[in-house]
Amino acid sequence: MIPMNALAFRVAVVACSIATFSSLPARGQVPAGQAPAAPAQPAQGRGGRGQPPQTAQAQAPSDLTGWWVSVVTEDWRWRMVTPAKGDFASVPINEEARRVADTWDPAKDEREGNACKAYGVGGIMRVPGRLHITWQDENTLKIETDAGTQTRLLHFAPSGESTADVALGLRAAAAPTPTGEQGWQGYSVATWEILNPPARGNPLLGGAGTAPPAAGADGGARGRAGNAPPVPRYGSLKVVTTKMKPGYLRKNGVPYTENATVSEYFDRHKESNDEQWLTVTTLVEDPKYLNQPFITSSHFKKEPDGSKWRPTPCAAR
Repeated sequence: MIPMNALAFRVAVVACSIATFSSLPARGQVPAGQAPAAPAQPAQGRGGRGQPPQTAQAQAPSDLTGWWVSVVTEDWRWRMVTPAKGDFASVPINEEARRVADTWDPAKDEREGNACKAYGVGGIMRVPGRLHITWQDENTLKIETDAGTQTRLLHFAPSGESTADVALGLRAAAAPTPTGEQGWQGYSVATWEILNPPARGNPLLGGAGTAPPAAGADGGARGRAGNAPPVPRYGSLKVVTTKMKPGYLRKNGVPYTENATVSEYFDRHKESNDEQWLTVTTLVEDPKYLNQPFITSSHFKKEPDGSKWRPTPCAAR
């Protein structure tokens, strides 16, 4: 695998996904599924006045809820069937990881109650199946999978708390260690990454847009304070997960440890025929077993309802 900057890779993935699955909206147009920004509210919790702080659900730049089915457009031989023992192509594992993977024994995993090792947070988004995404409460997003019947809870930072990468990592590290089967999914901290096109000028993320017109000398309506239309918002969901049980990056025993960090970016976009798509870019970092981050992108197509939802137990083989 060729090393590359993770941010550059993510930009390339989003650009490629949009080129493949969607047509770009017109300049300044709001993409489907994304709402215009609400008027700014006074800060709260630190002496501000006015409305209470917005919840994570209210701040969402796009609606990720609903029923989604995975569409396998890459790595078919490693995702649609269980790879052969010793097939580690494209995973940047070191010699220690190879040694561990070479001892893979699915029957042993079944006997020891570890049939779900390939359904943990490090690999679940690559398992073919369906997602059901809902809000468990106003600050917790829930992702359920029919494959392996797994449940992920994404915890948003309280309003007013820093969501910088460092702070996000510290919150995940300070989280209590999960117990029981939930341990396969670890503890996930989430934040919205809002991208404002007029400020950022990135056409790959929905069009450059234009800033509201400046106030006219005559104080006319086109520039009168308070009359400017809301600026459209665009953004992604970022999730950082730690404190998980050891698991497999692939079903044939490619390992990751309980000390791994899984970072994910969820981006929703629309195709010209109105189909809705969700791209999940995943970076797995594990100093013990990986020479560099293992980066993948997984695609999901929205379905109208849950009529095709078929929960199945974990399978080690």
